[in-house]
Amino acid sequence: MRYFRLPDLGEGLADADIVEWHVKAGDTVAVDQLLLSVETAKAIVELPSPCAGVVSHCFGEPGDTVNTGEPLVEFVQDEGSDTTGREDNGSVVGEMPVARERSEDHFVIGQGNSLNAGARVRVTPSVRALARRLNVDIQQISGSGPDGRITADDVEKAGRLDQQLGQGERLTGVRKSMARTMALAHAQVVPVTLFDEADVSHWETTEDVSVRLVQAIAAGCAAVPDLNGWFHGDEQHQQMTRRLISQIDLGIAVDTEQGLFVPVLRDVASRSADDLRAGLDRLKADVRARTIPPREMQGATITLSNYGAIAGRYGTPVVVPPTMAILGAGRVLEKPLCAMGELFAGKVLPLSLTFDHRAVTGGEASRFLAAVITDLQKEPDLIDR
Repeated sequence: MRYFRLPDLGEGLADADIVEWHVKAGDTVAVDQLLLSVETAKAIVELPSPCAGVVSHCFGEPGDTVNTGEPLVEFVQDEGSDTTGREDNGSVVGEMPVARERSEDHFVIGQGNSLNAGARVRVTPSVRALARRLNVDIQQISGSGPDGRITADDVEKAGRLDQQLGQGERLTGVRKSMARTMALAHAQVVPVTLFDEADVSHWETTEDVSVRLVQAIAAGCAAVPDLNGWFHGDEQHQQMTRRLISQIDLGIAVDTEQGLFVPVLRDVASRSADDLRAGLDRLKADVRARTIPPREMQGATITLSNYGAIAGRYGTPVVVPPTMAILGAGRVLEKPLCAMGELFAGKVLPLSLTFDHRAVTGGEASRFLAAVITDLQKEPDLIDR
């Protein structure tokens, strides 16, 4: 074996960012000894050595992005040893399974550069030298020259901007994944948002708002199943499919210092309020500890964003393909209400439902939102879960 390459980390993860090296050139390592830690959009992953040997070279520095299949470590090669990059069991290095994967309900949803990207940047040696002298990262520059070539003027402009405003922060890990996902949603989805509010004047101050919202979404899906599922649209080839799913796997947008996570609370319609609360707490704890398995971030059929736990009344939550809808919940507020001709001080919960109009009609979305509101407005002793 000569090279250890970034393994396929699964779940559609095409790259990872180097967090920390645990070895250096010249070190002798044993099988399964920790080589480095990398960060994906899902978790911190520790990569062990698939073989024993001496490290010849480590590719990349902390913060660099590495694509799947690109080299991470080069081992000293003994004369006559196999150079095919295969292990004794015949599996290609960099494709073996990875071992040892390595938050109050503030739920918010909006939802690279490769290691050898420098070799693909179109730039002359003199311009590259200018970038080094000005401490400009050429990976962050869009070239204005022919075929996207980076010019000296591009570098000087970037240098002046860095001087005036400070160097830009390269997005990595969770924030980079969020940026990609939001760009994909903006490009693919045809969003429409409906706004309304539920009268929750009867709620006690101890009401578990998050659990009530989860239960109300389950009630909405039971009444109008058309929003729970996946839509795949390929307009170019005129191939579009809608898959309605009976089980409600709810994506819960979780705001963290590292960025946005959307873990999935499974089969919410069949669970009790206590079980839902326990599930929410467990997801939050795993997200904040960065120990949540990648599979628990996949497969949502509809999404909840409870941004009102922080601030805000209404919003335009972003639908992330292939899901078709997301419910946003604002801050509960007091306001004058009227019932049977009488004014009283009541409480309302603002709601914002965004749906993909390619797959969901306005009538379906309106009926879903009405069912959600009806459930939220039920008296606690009338809720049959």
